[in-house]
Order: sequence, then structure tokens, then C-alpha cells
Amino acid sequence: MTNLEKTAFVRREGRWLLGGFLLFLLSSFGQTFFVSLFAEDIRGRHGLTHGSYGALYMAATLLGAVALTRTGHLVDHHPARRVVLVSTPLLALGAVVMACSAGLFTLFGALVLLRLFGQGMMTHTAFTVLGRWFTRHRGRAVSLAALGLNTGEAALPALAVALAVAFGWQSVWWAAGGVVAVVGTAVAALFRTERIPRPVTGSPAPAAPATAGWTRAEVLRDRCFYPLLLTTAAPALIGNTVFFHQVHLARTRDWPLEVLASAFPLYAVLTVLCSLAGGLLLDRLTGLVLLPVFLLPLAGGLLLLGTVTAPWSAFAFMALYGVTNGLSLSLFGAVWPEVYGTRHLGAIRSVVVAVLVFASALGPGAGGLLLDAGVGQPVQLVVLGGYCLAASALAVPVTRRLRARGSLALNP
Repeated sequence: MTNLEKTAFVRREGRWLLGGFLLFLLSSFGQTFFVSLFAEDIRGRHGLTHGSYGALYMAATLLGAVALTRTGHLVDHHPARRVVLVSTPLLALGAVVMACSAGLFTLFGALVLLRLFGQGMMTHTAFTVLGRWFTRHRGRAVSLAALGLNTGEAALPALAVALAVAFGWQSVWWAAGGVVAVVGTAVAALFRTERIPRPVTGSPAPAAPATAGWTRAEVLRDRCFYPLLLTTAAPALIGNTVFFHQVHLARTRDWPLEVLASAFPLYAVLTVLCSLAGGLLLDRLTGLVLLPVFLLPLAGGLLLLGTVTAPWSAFAFMALYGVTNGLSLSLFGAVWPEVYGTRHLGAIRSVVVAVLVFASALGPGAGGLLLDAGVGQPVQLVVLGGYCLAASALAVPVTRRLRARGSLALNP
């Protein structure tokens, strides 16, 4: 694809790409990197330890994950606009409840809404509709839209901290609720027309093989599905574990809090670059080719952060995690339709996203309990690095098996 063709692609598909971008951006308000900014304030207000707050966060996230498995299929049966008009007000409600939560019950409710409709439904809807709407340039479409999450990761922490210093941390959540309401209305307007997948001009559409219509029940019986989940869940598990306890890590190593905060721009830049590069690679190769290698940079970053106490290890970790995260954003949007098709993609992805949400809850919760039990973060980081290496090794025979059975489901 030439530069002129790339420009024409963005201009032609701008409505749907911008809508996906904004959905990914809105998901930031339910992502751990944003919620964790207020961990100390929340724990102090409610008298919670690292372990008790982590357990509460994990329980709320798990409840959201279970709910997502029951509601995620709605994206298959309802227009994207309707799904957005239901999801965004509930996400905004979660932000408002967080702003005025006075007890553990309301705090728990706020966390459930933020995790289910932020990290859960926003990303699930974006990945599903983009995977269904685009075929030959699916990787490129997902990589461009996923820049919304990268934008949130790069800009929102600094903005949130500045607003909290000036007006108090609750004011951040009131502002977040207003932003979600306004931006959600804009996304619904962009999605007023569903995109109809079509082949590139002058190119024949690839034929859909028999496997293009895997149902969720069939996928759950597939032995290859679970190793794929084990691999794709790693970034959610690890990123949320590190980010959720980033303040504790900085204090135990006598780092200024600004050390990790100042590493976020490097992480964001590399995430963006690798996301765009990953989109190009996916369109030329397949998601199965990248799957066994995309965790290797993250493994190296974890081993460095776990064994090196100098502040530069934080920058090295964030840079290497940015490489893996950038590749994963494009990969997660492409590998599931590649392997199982698009006919029941919403139902299938609801299970996948629920597992990712579960992993994102397990990490902070288990990490907090381990900290309370005296297991330090360096040990946890090294173990997580080993997990990445093991998952990468396991992915090699699995992807070979998938290619051998001819399970790539490219739909016209």
C-alpha cells in the first residue's frame, strides 16, 4: 500500500476509524493505568490495605468479566450505534459514582461499572465491529483505531494528576463522566451507518472457508483456543499488575514518583509505532506468525525491572512493554477473526475479553495479597517474565497446528 493509498484509506474509512479511536480512548477511564492513579486516595478514604483494595478491585473486575460473557454477544445482533448509546451512559455513571462514593458498597459498584463498560465493553465493541467491518485491511484498521488507547495512556495520567492537585481527585471523576457522555454521543453519530465489508477495488474478495462461522460453543471445545488465551492474556495480566502497584514499587526503591510517570511518554510512543508497524505486518503476514514472538520484549523488560534497582530499569521496562503492547493491540483485533471467522465474532470475543478482564483483575489482586504476605515485587516481576517466556514457547506448536489444519478464516 503506497502513501497515497494509505491516505485514501484513512479518508474513505475515516468515520468508522474515528469511532473506533474514540471507543478505545473512552476505555481509558476503566483501565487500570487510570484507576490506579487514585489508589492511595481511595485506600485512604476507605481505610483499605494493599491486599484488601486489590481484592475488592479483583472482585469487581471478575463480576464485570462474567457479565461481559452474557452481554458481549449483543454486538452481533444490534447495530454498533445502539450498543454505544447503552454502554457510554453506564460508563459515565461509573465515573460519577466513583466521584461521590462514601462506602465500600458504592466503591464496589463504581469499580464494576468502570471495568465492565470501560475496559470491557468499549474495547470489546471496538475490536468486534472493526474485525467485522474490515477484511483485507483489518490489521491496519485496528492499529489506527487503537491509537485512541495509546492517546489515553500518554495524555490522561498527566492531565488527571494536574486536575487532582488543583481541584481534588474526585473532580477528575466528575470530569471523566462528562467527557464520556459527550464523546459517546459523538461516536453514536459516527456509527449511525454500519460499514459494509468490501474488497479492495480491482482485487477479488477472498473466499470464506467452512470454518468462517465457528460458534462460541465450537470454539470452547477447540483445544487450540486455551493456549491462545494463555498467550494473549499475558499483557493484561502483567501490565495491570505493574501499573496498579507502581506507587509501591517507586517507594520501595526510593524513586521519586515522577520516575515512572516520566517513562509513560516513552511507552506511549513505542506503543504507537509498534501498533502501526504491527498493523502493516498483520496485513502482509498473519496474526499467527506474530503470536509466538510478541511477548519476548515484555519478558526482557520484566526481568530487567525485577533485577535492576536503578531508575533506568523503569524506562527500559516501559520501552519494552510498549513494543509488546503495540503489537498486541493489532494482534488481538486480527487473530480471532483469522482463526474463527466473523459470523459469531461478538460472542467469541466476549469470552476472550472476559478472560483478559479476569487476567487484569487477577494481577492487581494477587499482587496485593502477595505484598501483604511479604513477597516483594522483584520476585513477582521475575516470575511474570518467566510466564511470558513459557507462553511464547507454548505458542509455537499451537500456531503450527492451526496453520496445518487450515483454520484461517478470511471473510469477504
